Amino acid sequence: MMSLDVISWRDLLCAVAIFNLLAWCLSAIALNGRRTAMPTGAFRVRRWQLVLSAIYVLGCGFRSFFPVYDVPRIVLLDHWVSSVAMGRSVATLAELCFVAQLAVLLNEISRAARSTVGVVTSLAVVPLIMVAETFSWYSVLTTSNIGHVVEESLWGLSVALLVASVATIYPRCLANRRPLLIGWCVAGMVYVAYMVMVDVPMYWARWIADEAVGRHYMTVAQGFHDVSTHRVVTHSWNAWKTEVVWMSLYFSVAVWLSISLIHAPEPEGYLAADAAKLPRTRRQAAGALGGVSTL
Repeated sequence: MMSLDVISWRDLLCAVAIFNLLAWCLSAIALNGRRTAMPTGAFRVRRWQLVLSAIYVLGCGFRSFFPVYDVPRIVLLDHWVSSVAMGRSVATLAELCFVAQLAVLLNEISRAARSTVGVVTSLAVVPLIMVAETFSWYSVLTTSNIGHVVEESLWGLSVALLVASVATIYPRCLANRRPLLIGWCVAGMVYVAYMVMVDVPMYWARWIADEAVGRHYMTVAQGFHDVSTHRVVTHSWNAWKTEVVWMSLYFSVAVWLSISLIHAPEPEGYLAADAAKLPRTRRQAAGALGGVSTL
């Protein structure tokens, strides 16, 4: 029997997963309704956001129903669907889709703002996260947490680069678009702070503790067999408590961010839409810049 705390937590994750799926469906309907009013290029980008978000929403939903604590092979359900191999595979695909969403958005607004820094960053973050996922798999397979240290550090670095890129775009953005950029920057900085102050030190401490007791690590080949067949079924709160906070936030707030990116304001036509509200001198300046001042 599951302990009451673990039951409540998993039920909450499942309820949020269902809510997230409904929210994505409503977003798809809303996007389709806006199709005729949107420029073709902008709609194409948002359709990609919709597809990438769908994979992320479904991936996080799957992991909500079948939580897995990778390195110690801890699961709630004794079934192959709940294996570490399955959970990590779903996570890898979902996380690559999520970072692809961020890259697509940054690329779009950077090109509109003619920000070379933003364009380069948008092209770099997905490869960086692919490297991070490789280190994640290394830790999962070998059970050495040093791979997670590198993985989470790369995630923190990637988001820091995204924030820095958005900051370079900020001065070129019209005033009524700036609050959105500020919100993105604040969220990114909170994430980076969490990674630097909590997540990376946690994995580092685990690795140091394992090294201190001379823990034996698996080879990669041994790890592939182990993650496919070895499941430690436990419903103890003590076994899961270190995963509760990040899983709960990851499967809720991160998913909501993914869905919100579907509706990010498109950069095309912003100058024409906003210029009429500006004094004549600013309209002329904006026209001379040819859209550089806008998203």
